[in-house]
Amino acid sequence: MPVSKNRRKNRKKAPSGGKKKAAPAAAAPLPPLPDRRAIEGMMANLLGGRFSGDLFDEGEDDGDEALHQAQEIMYDAWDSASKRERVAAAKRALKISDLCADAHVLLAEEAAGSIIEARRHYERGVAAGEAALGPEAFEHDVGHFWGILESRPYMRARAGLAECLWRLGERADAVAHLWDMLRLNPNDNQGLRYSLTAKLFVLDDLDGAQGILADYEEQDFAEWSYSKALLTFKKQGPSAVAGKTLKAAIKNNPHVPALLLGARRLPKSPPPHYAVGSKDEAVLYVIANRENWSATRGALPWLAETSPKRPPPAK
Repeated sequence: MPVSKNRRKNRKKAPSGGKKKAAPAAAAPLPPLPDRRAIEGMMANLLGGRFSGDLFDEGEDDGDEALHQAQEIMYDAWDSASKRERVAAAKRALKISDLCADAHVLLAEEAAGSIIEARRHYERGVAAGEAALGPEAFEHDVGHFWGILESRPYMRARAGLAECLWRLGERADAVAHLWDMLRLNPNDNQGLRYSLTAKLFVLDDLDGAQGILADYEEQDFAEWSYSKALLTFKKQGPSAVAGKTLKAAIKNNPHVPALLLGARRLPKSPPPHYAVGSKDEAVLYVIANRENWSATRGALPWLAETSPKRPPPAK
């Protein structure tokens, strides 16, 4: 119901001396969202307890059935609140089928003692996913990989591998993986375009970054609007066009400048999800892109001059 912004001038004052109304109780915190990978298990059950596609159609051999059983274990594992149980389930799944890419993904995330060990798990996951899907999938299903449930463990493993390679300094290989994953799934349900754009800025591949921004028109998102502003500044300096682009980004999410400029601290851990225009969205953007801004000469002073002097209230 719309509320008028104008106060009524004939509003009566409440009588003094009356009992004060108790402050409304704080809203209970929302329960954590279920793991998206566990939700896939529900989707598989809706499809008759099986993945979509041809991998587990009637007439499946023993190897296919074993992989199906292993993946069912992983769906339950993603939904478990106990890390010990999740890791044990992943190891049990691999004993049933060594083609279970999701088991390697979980072990990389939760059991690896180093980034090198995590990389090995992700590499095994990618290899397992490729073997499970077979070469036909990479010929006939290009363009809509995420729409096929059995391809998702492979895509998760490959995304994890790309991040490991980047952290290990193998940046060209990391970016090549991300580009190819966008080829396999241009809809980019995993949001890889955001990570790739930030990495292309680091590599000074401005044409590549501009290509992604052109392919994915998402003006309302902080990732898109602030990346476009930084790209314009890199190419034109503090031009009128760059200033207009930055002001549009600030309008979309006014929380980003205070975090980039250090006026507000980043939280100790990133938020698990966000709403467009929120501080959580700003936090995720700054975590991924603050080095790009600080490494661009003149970008932060330009941001400070363009931003409102008072940051908006944190929400």
